[in-house]
Amino acid sequence: MVNLSKRRILSFRYAFEGIAAALIEEPNLKFHFLAATLVILLSTVLNISKTDWMIIIFLIGFVISVELTNTAIEAIVDTFTDKEHRGAKLAKDIAAGAVLTAAVTSAILGILIFLPYIRQFII
Repeated sequence: MVNLSKRRILSFRYAFEGIAAALIEEPNLKFHFLAATLVILLSTVLNISKTDWMIIIFLIGFVISVELTNTAIEAIVDTFTDKEHRGAKLAKDIAAGAVLTAAVTSAILGILIFLPYIRQFII
């Protein structure tokens, strides 16, 4: 039983190490964390509803998770080849496309969530 707990604790440690390493190595992840921080601040200032908070938190986790996955795919591909390879390029481009799709979807939903709150200040 102790070994299982120790392994679980280590798995969390490795996960946090992975996030930290990606933050150091990947400028796009830094951008997503900065954007997430700004969105959280805006959400706090606008006093959004509990439901909107749940959506915002999910979207932040969604984009960061996809960016981390993209970073992992790039690292794996770069480990196996440093030459131009059609399959390697395809894998990296598709992973980048997944991040773009997640970010654009999240931005659109963010606009739909924040617009009514912002209109209250304008009108």
